This record gives sequence, C-alpha cells and structure tokens, in this order.
Amino acid sequence: MKRMILAVVAVGALIGLGLAMNRSKMAAVSEMEKPTEAASPTARREPPPMNGGGELRQGATQQKSRAEGSAGGAAAAEVHFDFSQAIDTLVSRRASFRDKQAAWDGLKEAGQLDQAISELEQRVANDPQSADLAAALGIACMKKCATMADVRDQAILAMKADKTLETALKLDPSNWEPRFIKAVGLSHWPANMNKSPEVVQEFLTLIQQQEGQPKEPQFAQPYLWLGKEYEKAGQRDYAVQVWQRGAALFPENKELQNKLVK
Repeated sequence: MKRMILAVVAVGALIGLGLAMNRSKMAAVSEMEKPTEAASPTARREPPPMNGGGELRQGATQQKSRAEGSAGGAAAAEVHFDFSQAIDTLVSRRASFRDKQAAWDGLKEAGQLDQAISELEQRVANDPQSADLAAALGIACMKKCATMADVRDQAILAMKADKTLETALKLDPSNWEPRFIKAVGLSHWPANMNKSPEVVQEFLTLIQQQEGQPKEPQFAQPYLWLGKEYEKAGQRDYAVQVWQRGAALFPENKELQNKLVK
C-alpha cells in the first residue's frame, strides 16, 4: 500500500516534468490551412457568355477539383508521421535533444505511445545492455502516464518508468536525459519523504557532467531546478548563486533571468 501511494505521488512528478519540458520547446506555426491566393482569382472568375459556355464551366470545375485533390494530397503528405523513424531518433546518440522532443510530440499526437512502449520493450529485450533503449523506454512510460486517467494504472506505469530509468543510469551514469527526468521526479516527492538531498546530488552530478561537454540549450534546466530545490529548503542564498551561474552560462534562458529579478 505504501509503495502504491509513493507511485501515485511519482505520477504527479512525471506530469510536472512533462509541463516543464513543454515550456522549453519552440512553438511551430502550421501553414497547411492557409488559402492559396494565387488560385483564388481563377476560382472566382465567371466563364465568358458564349456558345459552349457549359463546357467551359464544366472544364473549370474539373480543373478546380483536380487542384483541390492535389492540394489535399500534399497536405496529407505533410502530416504523415513515420513511426519507425521516430523510434530510431529516440534511441540515437546522434539525435539532438530537440529532435527527440519532436519525435515524442509526434508519437503523442499520432496516438502511438502504446506502440512506442511495445516497440521499445522488444528492443530492450533484444539488447538489455543498451542504456539508450532503457532510457527511451522509461521516458515513453512517463509520457504515457501523463495521458492516463486511472490512478492505479498510472501508479503501475510510474513504477515501471522509475525502475527503467534507474537501469539506464546503471548502464550509463553519464546519460543526461534519464538522470534529469529522475531528478525532477524526485523533486516532486513530499517533504516528509526527505528526498531533497538526493535531488540536490542528482542535479549537482548533472551540472558537473554537462560542464565538461559542449554547451546545449537543455543544460540550463539543471541550474533552474537545483535553485528551486535550494529555495524549497529555505536556502535562498544558494538558490540565487546557482541561478546566477546558470544565467551567466545561458543568458538566452528567460526562466533563469526571471529568477534573478525577483
């Protein structure tokens, strides 16, 4: 019973993580529904009043239908989602963090998170020593948790996510994504569970690891979350120091900049 309660708490953490990650993504503007102005004058022009006008009108109608069909086909091609390519992106060391987030968004919008979990489970079974596969499976379970309504089902999947992320870190302690997700999840546990020291250590480890690597936009997040953890513990001075360092390294990050003007 106690483990079930803790798992339910973890669900809130996973959903909170999803919201945090969404804030860091850039908005995309779709052009698919904009009218094609070049075609509109032709569509509005009346056929000339002459013999055979009916045939002209019929030809114009057929031409318009063909044009609309072609446009519809192009739109359908634009929204086509490649499931296999998305999975390959999620487990690739060459894919950027932004590419992986786009793949996760595509799977969610296509309603294919369940298929992703099944596919990743099969790949993990075939290659249990792959940290990238374990990390992707853990994140897939987390993403699915955020879409579920049944608390018990969420709890079961949350426990699976946590266990799988831990496996990924045992296989590769330097893997950024699973450590970040696990740390943010722990930060949402109730204060009486005394997870704060572990949260602080996880974020400090992340910062230490990433400061020895080429800078990437997502590396701003551990500074933000570590500062929040210090602030929750009543250590505002430490929080400000962490945010200042993060803001100096990532001046484009508005969340960190805003923390320093409060």
